[in-house]
Amino acid sequence: MKDKKNTFTNNISRRDFMKTTSLTAGGLLLSTLPIGASAYAAGNETLKVALIGCGSRGTGAAVQALSADPGAKLVAMADILEDRMKESYDGLSQRFGDTDQLDVPEERRFIGFDSYKEAIPLADVVLLTTPTFFRPLHFEEAVNQGKHVFMEKPVAVDPAGVRRVMEAAKMVKEKNLNVVVGLQRRYAKNYRELYSRVKDGAIGEIISGQVYWNQGPFFIRERQPEWSELEHQIRNHFHFIWQAGDQVLDQMIHNIDVANWFLGEYPITAQGMGGREVRTGKEYGQIFDHNFVEFTYPSGAVIAAQCRQIPGCYNRVAEDFNGTEGFVSTGSPDPFSIKNRRKNITWRYESHDDPSPYQIEHDELFAAIRSGNRIDDTESASKSTMASVMGFMATYSGQFLEWDEALKSDKRMYPHHDLLPEDVDWNTPAPVQPFEDGYYPIPVPGQTEVL
Repeated sequence: MKDKKNTFTNNISRRDFMKTTSLTAGGLLLSTLPIGASAYAAGNETLKVALIGCGSRGTGAAVQALSADPGAKLVAMADILEDRMKESYDGLSQRFGDTDQLDVPEERRFIGFDSYKEAIPLADVVLLTTPTFFRPLHFEEAVNQGKHVFMEKPVAVDPAGVRRVMEAAKMVKEKNLNVVVGLQRRYAKNYRELYSRVKDGAIGEIISGQVYWNQGPFFIRERQPEWSELEHQIRNHFHFIWQAGDQVLDQMIHNIDVANWFLGEYPITAQGMGGREVRTGKEYGQIFDHNFVEFTYPSGAVIAAQCRQIPGCYNRVAEDFNGTEGFVSTGSPDPFSIKNRRKNITWRYESHDDPSPYQIEHDELFAAIRSGNRIDDTESASKSTMASVMGFMATYSGQFLEWDEALKSDKRMYPHHDLLPEDVDWNTPAPVQPFEDGYYPIPVPGQTEVL
């Protein structure tokens, strides 16, 4: 596949990209702004919401948005798949059909690759929940039009996409918009309390850690004869690099983001290994079924990150950090606890009735819009996205990578946004094509080039 130059600058140094960002408990909560200086909504004003991407996560985000604010009203929906649109609307109708919060007649349910352009202008708040590949394009459009945004993680699948989001982030600041990104651990009460204690010195300085997202296999949607190759790949987006990255990006970004948050910095190098040990069939697309990444941080801290999607194995989704004066863990056998150097528990989070962090994300987003405060997760989410991208770049290539060179990379082991034409439809060739035997190109450590 031929490379294409990205139209956005790649002359970004680590110093520029890492300029001081407050790694607060949620996003970056900025000071209260004068009402006239922000996209502020009084308490009795309707906040019109548009949903871009109507899968299960998008439908869940719509439920949470409408639940966060009684003055929120869903007025538009957009997707490229008609069946997903129908399932989403029917589900929302069961929940909100008897209220005035669901107001999406058929003419405002837009279908097609350009459908986001029709839905976004109708809203004050936009929910971006499509597969990751489309996120930079949709985010750019929403910000250009001055909309508040909730967008799912990750914010991009490659360095070119991250740079595109960061370019749009400049307008977020200029237009005083609110942006919440679905790295929901930053909004969870147990994580926030643990973070606060770590920042207060409960375990001293963090010198190392281990983060995990080991689970069973991703689901597969069986190929249907009426699907084009492009539709097959989009419906199975977890298995294609150009759609979702790899598990390092799509899932372990949560754990990597917690490490970045608790350390208060972002990795400067990455190296690792991975491969396809069990899930080797053509139906599994391109991605690895196991990855291990070692991240090194400016402070000298080292974080070991592992993820796996192989059945019958030990599963663990958690973060452990080792400090000069103690240890902290978010997982079993002592979840959300702090231990001293003698491994005695000195504190444990005890609450078991916390609200869902998925809901808190929307509660705080809509509260900020109403109050004139600002939340902006764009920078921290972009940096954690880039750290995760650098992670799977390292496992795919088998090379030792530095942040600056990874961020500037336009090497195409997967296409980015300008490789789908503007007039795309279901007959457009997919960016990745199978070989004659039905198998797809797979990264090979030691051979795959990422820089």
